[in-house]
This record gives sequence, structure tokens and C-alpha cells, in this order.
Amino acid sequence: MKIKLIVATVASMCVTSFLVNTASAATNLRVATFNVSMDATNYTAPGTDVNPNALVNALKSDHQQIKNIAEIIQRVRPDILLLNEFDYVSKSQGIDYFIQHYLKVSQNKQPAINYPYTYIGPVNTGIASEFDFDNDGKKTGKLGDAYGFGFFPGHYGMAVLSRYPIDFDKVRSLQTFKYKDMPDAQMPVNPETKQNWYDNDEWQAMRLSSKSFLDLPIDIKGKTVHLLASHPTPPVFDGDEDRNGKRNHDEVRLVKDYIENASYLYDDKGVKGGLKDNSRFVIVGDLNAAPEGDKKRPNTTNQLLANPLINSQFVPVSKGAATSYSDKYAAAYTAHWQARVDYVLPSTYGISVQSGGVFWPTKNSELYRLIKDRNASSDHRMVWLDILVK
Repeated sequence: MKIKLIVATVASMCVTSFLVNTASAATNLRVATFNVSMDATNYTAPGTDVNPNALVNALKSDHQQIKNIAEIIQRVRPDILLLNEFDYVSKSQGIDYFIQHYLKVSQNKQPAINYPYTYIGPVNTGIASEFDFDNDGKKTGKLGDAYGFGFFPGHYGMAVLSRYPIDFDKVRSLQTFKYKDMPDAQMPVNPETKQNWYDNDEWQAMRLSSKSFLDLPIDIKGKTVHLLASHPTPPVFDGDEDRNGKRNHDEVRLVKDYIENASYLYDDKGVKGGLKDNSRFVIVGDLNAAPEGDKKRPNTTNQLLANPLINSQFVPVSKGAATSYSDKYAAAYTAHWQARVDYVLPSTYGISVQSGGVFWPTKNSELYRLIKDRNASSDHRMVWLDILVK
């Protein structure tokens, strides 16, 4: 009997140990998105042609705005970070240089931070077309006639920084996915002619993503989390045809359809479909769509915020925004032009939300210098969530 009791006790201890190890396998993770305005337009002198090398030149000049951005990153210290509006330039002169000379260098006495895994790829902005997409009677090949609004290929790009390994062999992009291939896509109509805004040749060629859509599988201690990154076009700068608003809606719909594994989707390598069932994911990006306020487009944002696959219950807020504006939605604003447009949205499967925030110091804070105007850092704020990967 004593032998049996000892065996039973050991077995019980093993089960208890197994349960503890299983519970401890959950990993805390901070995921963030930040539209940093690190694009050539921001570093080109007014009245001069936009220089595609302007970001590279600014990085080499020990630029104060870039130092402020680095300080914000060092203060928030996300484990995974999407940078919107970071030009797609030479990796060594762009994102690697930023990490080496800004993030790995203490800014204002903050601890340096390193990201051993990075990804930056091509985007549609500035890629010339042969069409008059904006219907102004001119085929310029850039700006409104490019596949995405931009002065040169790679303008307003996207970069991902990670402290955890990115599975580069399984990265998917939908940069070249054709707009026409989305069922029931929102075709804008010319209000004067009542005809489709895009003629047949234009519609056959038009790409949906104004920049790109990325699925980056990241290994979080043996569990895969798909980082779904994008930057839809602003739903403004058009006319009554609302071509940018409709494109913004459908770029956000692309995210929704991807997490729902829509069969019509295909990536740039021809692989079809989206995410498989029971996939962990985090949606990040400047989606340029607000659910509330005077810029609201709830039909666009509800595709994600009301989606049962997405945990959108926790809304990151800041005291800085709440005390800067008087309306009731202000605390959730992520851009100085008074809108919630930047998002970190995790899957309901395999992830729980612990906390989060928006980096928006109050005006009486010493840190207000980092966001006091768009020249200090950006017209957007960093948004983050602290999540538990289970």
C-alpha cells in the first residue's frame, strides 16, 4: 500500500507539474502600430521636387524628428511594431540604419532597444500605370495615376520590427491582387456621366491595395501569430464619386475576408485563400477609417470591429487626447486631426487582451515635446496592446 501511495503521489506531482508548465507557456506580448511620417515628402523642402532619397538623407543627418520617434519607441518598447509611412528604400540605408543609429542608441537617457528581425517590402504607391485613374485628362504615371498615390515607387511604405523570429519563407503579400477579383467590389460612379469611374481596361489593371497587405507569421515561443499589416488609402482627396472612400472600404474588407479565409483571395505567389481556422492573428495599421466622430465611416470599420473573429472590446485611450479635445470620443483618437484611425486588433482565438494605450502625453507633461506638432514626430500616435498569447 505504501508503494502504491508513493506512485500515486509522484503521478499527481507529474500532472501538477505538467499543468503548471502548460499555463506558463502563455507569453506576454506588446504589439504596436505607428504611422511615423518617415517619408520623403516630410523631408523635402517646400516648393521643391520630392526626393526619393530624402529619408536616407534625413537618417544620416541625426534628424531630431527621427530621434523623437526613436525615443517614443524606446519608451513604449513594443515587442512587435508596424511602422506606416516608412519609405521602401535600401534596407541597409533605411530600416537597418534606423535601428543601428537611432533605436540602438539611447535617446534622452532611455534604454536602447534592438529588433533582430525586420521586414520591409515593395508597395503600390508611386508605381506608374499607363492609365488616367484620377480622370483629370492626364496620364502622369504617378500620384493619382499610380497604382497607389505616391511620387515614386516605395513612397509611404511599411516596415515591421520584431523581437521574435519572422518566418520569412511563409510571408504572404497581396500587393498585386486585382480590385476586379473582389466579389461585389464598390465601383465608383462618375456623378456627371453616370458611368463607371474606371473604364474596362483600367478596372482590369487596378490593384486593390494602395500600399500592400502583408501576412507575417511570427514565432512566439512555439506559437504562430500572424501579423496582418496594411495601410488603406485615406477616404478623402476625391470628389462626389468617393473613389478613395470606396477603395478604403474594400481595402479594409480585404482584411476581413482574409481572416475569414475567403476562397477568392490569392497572394502574389498565386497561393489562394486566407487564414486557416483557429489561427492566431493581430491586425495592425493606419486603416484611415474612424468608427465615431465627424469623420466616421462605421460601414467600413464595423467589418472588423463587429467581427466575431476579432477581439475589439478593449479600446486603447490616452489622457492627452481626452484633454485636448472636447468631444466624447476624444480619448480614443490616434491622430491629431481628431479621429481613431490606427488599430491593433487581435484574434479572439488564442489571444487575450491585458491592457493597452495611445502615446499621447498631456500638455503639461515633459513628454509633450515629442508630439507637440507633426514636426516633432508625426500627426499620428503610437497605439499598442499588451496581449497574452495562449
